[in-house]
Amino acid sequence: MTSEPTPLLALDLTGTFAFGLNGALLAVRAARLDVVGVVVLGMITALGGGFIRDVMIGSLPPSTLLDWRYYTLAALGALIAFALSRHLRRIGKAITVLDTIGLSTFAVTGASTALDAGLGVAPAILLGVVTAVGGGTIRDTLVRQIPTVLRSGLYAVPALVGAAVTVATVEMGVYGLPAALGAAAACFLIRMLGLRYGLNAPEPPETRRGKESHGADV
Repeated sequence: MTSEPTPLLALDLTGTFAFGLNGALLAVRAARLDVVGVVVLGMITALGGGFIRDVMIGSLPPSTLLDWRYYTLAALGALIAFALSRHLRRIGKAITVLDTIGLSTFAVTGASTALDAGLGVAPAILLGVVTAVGGGTIRDTLVRQIPTVLRSGLYAVPALVGAAVTVATVEMGVYGLPAALGAAAACFLIRMLGLRYGLNAPEPPETRRGKESHGADV
């Protein structure tokens, strides 16, 4: 994996910490786990997507195991969530912002890493999304929930946009720190607008009718 510019690396590490924190918080709420279980789920959330990407491109051992900062920050975020879960719920919006930073930077670094490995446009975009949402999907599966990426509003879509913009700038020969930050910003903005205005990806007509009928019954 090529070295990342310092600002993008800082965002990537921030996202790793936030994913560990947010993943562990969900584990605390969704299941009665001890400290080991909470930390494991937090670390899976933060590092799982990168593990999947690196296994699929044959980059072993996974890059996040070769840099102590990643697994240390993931574990630290999870431990903080375990110790302060009751208090952290009061700053849920701030944690959501940090989580979105993680989603955005992982989509960008995941796509660029896939391109560095020699993959084409479509696989690189796919692995950008997998890097961003893979860890959370594993976590949700382990606690027997429908993965957030399948039921939440705009979550995978922003990651798809961020990965696609990254790949497009690489293909045009203009990829660099400004382009990477721009791709991450596009992902971040779409996700935050989705949360602010309750936007969702399109749903089947039957699902929409079912929700409308349920609302009318209530």
